[in-house]
Amino acid sequence: MRVWVTRPEQDAAVLRAKLGAQGHEVLVEPLLIIDFEDADPIELEGVQALIATSRNGVRAAAESPEADFIRQLPIFAVGPGTASTAEALGFLRIIRGPSNARLLLDKILDRVNVNDGALLHLAGGNLALDLASELTGLGYHVLQPTVYIARKATHLSTKLLTRIAADQVDGVILLSPRTAQTYVSLITAHQITRSARRLRHFCLSQAVADQLEPIQPVVTRIASQPNLTELLSLTEQDIASSN
Repeated sequence: MRVWVTRPEQDAAVLRAKLGAQGHEVLVEPLLIIDFEDADPIELEGVQALIATSRNGVRAAAESPEADFIRQLPIFAVGPGTASTAEALGFLRIIRGPSNARLLLDKILDRVNVNDGALLHLAGGNLALDLASELTGLGYHVLQPTVYIARKATHLSTKLLTRIAADQVDGVILLSPRTAQTYVSLITAHQITRSARRLRHFCLSQAVADQLEPIQPVVTRIASQPNLTELLSLTEQDIASSN
């Protein structure tokens, strides 16, 4: 199967390798572009712990001028991917949380004393859950700088458009609602909706699949749990069924 990976460049390599190992041909064209340059500074005075709800938040912290100090702070990481990124970048006190920001909130409440200092959420420009508001309402002092911005792609490459139109792409991987929204917007803008309906849409969750409503009917495959392992089991099943 020929699979379009829409993930940002820094995260696409691992997914490309795993899909290649399954026997797929992989095309990488990100729909979100990660920008660290226009981000807010990270202020650490009085901070007792970090919260990371994405790999890019961890990467931004690791690039901070205070990175050596930051790596020594406890960091609450959502999901195995974010935790693994923190480990690879040298963070020393990683609290691995579930793959859901709201469930991570419960782990924070269990472990953090409200009187011991501020929490710093390494946030992106678009938040699925406003942890700062949730925690502030419970009495915590929370800093939530925007440490990276995920900008939507404004167009698709001529190469990819040509392949979609020629039925040379079989599937597309969509890992977030915002990515799926961008996908729908660009497919519509380039007037290739009819061709896109022939693709299999591998969605990390029902929330991602719901964003495809404007271009229905489309074929969707939804991971049973919102993680890459479950998503890759779907792409592996497609290989098995085609043999």
